[in-house]
Amino acid sequence: MIDAAIDRLCRAIDLLIAAALAVMVVLVFGNVVLRYAFNSGIAVSEEVSRWLFVWLCFLGAVAAMKDGAHLGTDMLVSRLPVAGKKVCMVLGHLLMLYLTWLFLQGSWQQARINLDVAAPVTGASTAIFYASGVVFSVCAGVLLLLQLTRLLSGKLGENDLVMVKESEEQAELEALQADLARGDTQLDPSRTRP
Repeated sequence: MIDAAIDRLCRAIDLLIAAALAVMVVLVFGNVVLRYAFNSGIAVSEEVSRWLFVWLCFLGAVAAMKDGAHLGTDMLVSRLPVAGKKVCMVLGHLLMLYLTWLFLQGSWQQARINLDVAAPVTGASTAIFYASGVVFSVCAGVLLLLQLTRLLSGKLGENDLVMVKESEEQAELEALQADLARGDTQLDPSRTRP
């Protein structure tokens, strides 16, 4: 039930990201065409595009966290025994939760401070800009707590204990090496690149 709700939330986030990107493209491209062709422009284009870009980055970070797609190094953790992987994951999650809490506090304070400050072009409250950090922190904190709860309750398998891969190519190489170690003579066509 919780997983389904998180999946729906992440699909909604993906749609928001796509919409923000589309609006940014229209605003920036339209502004460029208007400036060069008609010596005119969209006054709010730069400000709104900047705000949308910040929101896009923070929302994308939430979606990436849900999928485990953030960059990282697994050189040490992948070589540890299961108990070591669990300890590293607990420590990593506790550190990330602490940093997320700090980020939430800072973003919340900035949003409150700038609540009555109007943006120069749109006149909108600049708290909207800082609210992206609040939304990210809350969503990331919930995801981290759920992952930590799953780990502590024993619902994560050994494959889930290594949160990141250094690169997609590294993951493919490890899978190919595992196939070769098992003595598979035929390569899996889904693992080869066109």
